[in-house]
Amino acid sequence: MGEKFLTHYQVLGLARTATERDVKIAYRKAAKIAHPDRGGDPALFRQITQAYETLVDPVKRNAYDKSYGATGRSASSASTGSAHAHAREGYRGTYGSSSRAGSAGDTGFGGFNTRRAPEERRTAGDPAVYFPSYEGLAEGEVPLLPRPTAAQPVHGAPRKRGLFGATSRLAREARTAQLIMQQVLPGIPAARLINGVTAPFNSGYVDHVLVSGYRIAIVGSMLVPNGAFRWDGSTLVHGSKAVAPPQLIPATRQFQDLFPECNVTAWVCVHSNTGNLFEPVIDYARGTDPDGSNTVNVANAARFTREVKHFLASGPSPNVVDLSILDRLLGGMY
Repeated sequence: MGEKFLTHYQVLGLARTATERDVKIAYRKAAKIAHPDRGGDPALFRQITQAYETLVDPVKRNAYDKSYGATGRSASSASTGSAHAHAREGYRGTYGSSSRAGSAGDTGFGGFNTRRAPEERRTAGDPAVYFPSYEGLAEGEVPLLPRPTAAQPVHGAPRKRGLFGATSRLAREARTAQLIMQQVLPGIPAARLINGVTAPFNSGYVDHVLVSGYRIAIVGSMLVPNGAFRWDGSTLVHGSKAVAPPQLIPATRQFQDLFPECNVTAWVCVHSNTGNLFEPVIDYARGTDPDGSNTVNVANAARFTREVKHFLASGPSPNVVDLSILDRLLGGMY
């Protein structure tokens, strides 16, 4: 396996929808092959056993899904993958044209290929390509996700949570989701919007996650009064009042650790009371323009859609739907 990251589902060759019976059957088959008493690899057998013990227990399995499969990856794998991702992409949003090189063909027990997509340069407007390919499945091999699920551009919906401000929060999140569906997704066939996911490693939530190829945008939103604002990199200043945006930096860094093969940034869509996409007017301090080069990028609705489309489209293989990444993100929906 080397430094390759495989989820517990991939280790056992199971889809996320697998039943408890499916888990037990897959474990028995894998254990017969990998058990050290039968000449198998002890490390692989331990990995199979850990996967079984997690997935067969409903409580452990739910916690594992909400952690985006974080326990399936070693710290060394995370740090190595993150360093490689940053070197390729120029972490924090440098737009490059480098392609993601394929690696040696390591696979899990279930035969799932962990290689990246080929080096061929693609554009965001090209038809979506699934990786691993559904056409390349061996007979009896279970895909990571059912094809209709993988082809669905929008997953989940803003959900009521908490006791205070739920109505305004739902309306704000719904407005942002509609904006993304109308102005971002149509131009990028491989882009997928996941609404309402749990923040890694804590009980918080993230409004939206946008993924296309190997770029991930963590999206929050806010509603502000009419007028002109100034963004200084940490707060929006309106006259003598300062308004802090949603706290997305911790979640963004956690997602970057969980998905080291991706470039992860945060975006805040600022809505006005009028519904005008070009309001509010936001002036930016030097170095804080919302071009994807900052950990958090703040913009009104019009600029948000323009810049986030550019961020997603400028990444390597932007028309690739990586089933492993999408599968893990869907597991984190609350």
